[in-house]
Amino acid sequence: MTRQIVSVVGGKDASSAATYRSVNPARTGEVVADVGLADADTFAAACRTAKEAQREWAKVPPPVRGRVIASIGRLVEANAESLARLVTEEIGKPYAEALGEVREIVDTCDFFLGEGRRLYGQTVPSEMPDKNLFTFRTPVGVAAVITAGNFPVAVPSWYLVPALLCGNAVVWKPAEYAAASAYAMYRLFVAAGLPDGVLNIVFAEGAQTFEGLERALGEGTVHKVGFTGSSEVGRRIGELTGRHLQSACLELGGKNPMVVMPDADLDLAVEGALFAGFGTAGQRCTSLGTVIAHESVHEEFVERFARAVREARIGDPTQDVLAGPLLDQRFADRYEEYLTWIQPHHRVVPGSVGRISRDNPRGDFTGDDGLYYHPVVVDGVRPTDRLFLEETFGPIVGVTGFQTFDEAVELANLPGYGLSSSIYTTDPKHAFRFREGVSAGMVSVNNSTSGAEAHLPFGGNGKSGNGSRQSGMWVLDQFTRWQAMNWDHSGRLQKAQMDVVDITPDMDFRL
Repeated sequence: MTRQIVSVVGGKDASSAATYRSVNPARTGEVVADVGLADADTFAAACRTAKEAQREWAKVPPPVRGRVIASIGRLVEANAESLARLVTEEIGKPYAEALGEVREIVDTCDFFLGEGRRLYGQTVPSEMPDKNLFTFRTPVGVAAVITAGNFPVAVPSWYLVPALLCGNAVVWKPAEYAAASAYAMYRLFVAAGLPDGVLNIVFAEGAQTFEGLERALGEGTVHKVGFTGSSEVGRRIGELTGRHLQSACLELGGKNPMVVMPDADLDLAVEGALFAGFGTAGQRCTSLGTVIAHESVHEEFVERFARAVREARIGDPTQDVLAGPLLDQRFADRYEEYLTWIQPHHRVVPGSVGRISRDNPRGDFTGDDGLYYHPVVVDGVRPTDRLFLEETFGPIVGVTGFQTFDEAVELANLPGYGLSSSIYTTDPKHAFRFREGVSAGMVSVNNSTSGAEAHLPFGGNGKSGNGSRQSGMWVLDQFTRWQAMNWDHSGRLQKAQMDVVDITPDMDFRL
């Protein structure tokens, strides 16, 4: 039977204004869920509900909130295979990757469960006697979290877990095309004992979400916005929050470079490029955008890379494959547009381009009725090409060349994104000089552009974000505010910078 899913606000099902049908991209005739879409009023109402619930949740001692996070981790772990299968069914992510994604929720919970006992403030010495200074981390209030569907459960956990741990309430708007996965994750979180209204899930289209968010910001019922998605929408979210004197936590797109030096292990570089470029069908924000290969190894790298792409298995995501289908029809349509950016001066390897079908098969695989596409490597990309400058969300990787190290760094930074980057080299000097010169928030040495551990800061600069970071202890600054307190027990008014004891040195003293 088709799943019937609706928004949940304050522990109760919310009304729907429209319906979205989530389908299996590997078999587009298979419906995964009928999703009731809420309107702007429902989103704004969810934020008001969250604000009421947050007051009591913030009173729960942080170590106790940490135990709730621990319970979430154990529940996800116990349901890992079922949740991973659902992710594979709904967005076509290969099962092994989906299981790894679910594992990342567990890792995130394992990290943050202890932070409930480490939400440290500080005691600070005063410049005056009989006076004490303190700092405290306090919750921001209500966080509105809007996430994409390419990582429908792992990336949301980067927001939800620390936000809840810090004493905030959350209104979560996941992607409609990954609604069933998100709803399953929501149920696991609630089963851990979260009070009604502390975590609310709202399914809505983008325009209704934006209108509801704008209303909630105006009403003062949202105090932090977390957004994962395109740079274009991220700009609009940033502008909106800025008008309300807030800074959003923005995790946006990428045009992630991989530099291949003359001394690189080419087999290792090809392995990294294959996974970074075509894992998840190139639909990660950290997917490889452009390989920047030194002229001395350029041709050999392209030859080896093309061979690896030809031999890679694309197909049914329940099987052992490098990649399955594209996420949804909207992404397939957009990817078709990216393919029109291929120009006559480009060399396309290993061969076939476009949707896999009976008329355009990949070996024996005809794609059936899934949204499967041939992986494409485009050599000869120039710095002025759209394929070089703009994010291409899908299985396409550009290759260009360089002569000097400084030129490689310049090319890596040129598109203006700054999420992830990679360099393959055996020279530590090149590795550290690349780290210093590249604008990316994340740097890999002899590893792919994709792959983040749950206890490191994740996030980008430039078109990839506003410098905010998810994951690890660094995300705590997104979901708490520092509060300073001074306690004067002198029995008199002591004025800072004025009533300070002055010890006078003899500045004319000489040996």
